Amino acid sequence: MSGTLPRFSVRTRMRGRGSDEAFRVSSPLEALFDLTFVVAIAQLADQLGTKIEHGFGVPSLVSFLMVFFAIWWAWINFTWFSSAYDTDDVPYRLLTLVQMAGVLVLAAGIPAAFQHENFFGMTLGYLIMRLALVAQWIRAAIEDPDGRTTAIRYAAGVTIVQLGWLARLFIPVTPSNTWWTVYVAFIALAALEMIVPYWAERTGFTGWHPHHIAERYGLFAIILLGETIAALASGLGEVINAGDRIGPLVTVGCGALVLIFALWWLYFLQPSGEGLEANREGAFFWGYAHYFVFGSLAALGAGLEVVVNSAGGKSHVPDETALYAIAIPVAVYLVFLMVAHLRIVARTIVHLPVKVAGAVVILLLPLAAGAFGLPVVVVLIAVAAAVVVAVSIAVGRREAGEPQ
Repeated sequence: MSGTLPRFSVRTRMRGRGSDEAFRVSSPLEALFDLTFVVAIAQLADQLGTKIEHGFGVPSLVSFLMVFFAIWWAWINFTWFSSAYDTDDVPYRLLTLVQMAGVLVLAAGIPAAFQHENFFGMTLGYLIMRLALVAQWIRAAIEDPDGRTTAIRYAAGVTIVQLGWLARLFIPVTPSNTWWTVYVAFIALAALEMIVPYWAERTGFTGWHPHHIAERYGLFAIILLGETIAALASGLGEVINAGDRIGPLVTVGCGALVLIFALWWLYFLQPSGEGLEANREGAFFWGYAHYFVFGSLAALGAGLEVVVNSAGGKSHVPDETALYAIAIPVAVYLVFLMVAHLRIVARTIVHLPVKVAGAVVILLLPLAAGAFGLPVVVVLIAVAAAVVVAVSIAVGRREAGEPQ
């Protein structure tokens, strides 16, 4: 197939796109779709930050992981389908619009899910998205004979699991059965969600494009990093307007910006497109491990809000607690960024000790809050991340045989 789609048409037969198309890039529709997730991620980060500031950081972690799974999985399902079957015609665009509406409903339901474990709003939004996705798979099954069996499996699997999510809403939740009706049911259904693609693709891989997928994941990482910058800017603005602790806030702001830049740099050091092209079987592990990569970036936004409020005297969270709100997400990010690439990039194993060592150092730094103060430790965490970047570049150049 050619590297680009024909000019826009009202109706185009849905056929699998070639996985070897030249110059395949994200479409404007995909970029617009991603923007709806900005709302959901901002809601989630705000909820987590508030819980941490009120001393409920650890108990709220389970709620965070469950809510983020819904956000992440909805994005993943659209992304991989569009990589294989994007026709960009009127039916495709309208069904994408329905999915975008579902994301917004899901985002509106996040506060209730996070605070009261009321998942009705989120499940409703999820249902809207899933109905549109099933319609897309049914269309693919009808119009693409080569991928019909796989498409039918996707449509059936997604439908069955969605019925499970709906049934979960009607199970009465009492203090005695909360563990089973909320947590165990969630784990079981989430596991089934992730099994569906593996089962469906056993009949033959859909024609997803490795470089397109790598670009889409990279863009979502940028969205998450953008949310951390927005959280940082918002927090700094509120605290500066309310007080006069400019010095500590400038220090925290500079350190946080360097930290975000270092995390961005590390993500794009990985040759994901080439790795996925060479090892399509490793895509499942790579894609699923990104749950922790992306989740840690979402949590970092919440942590930065807490750190800024603490530095500005707006929050009374202990400095050590506030610092761990950024140190833990950064450590998780460093480790799982490497773990995600183990199956698709052979030399990743060489970088793993560097990332693990960096994660350990970063997890120890909050303990120095009493000696150096919160702003200085934020800078030290940023410096540690920058050192990981520098060492990773040096190791990569050595492995490639380039002069140091």
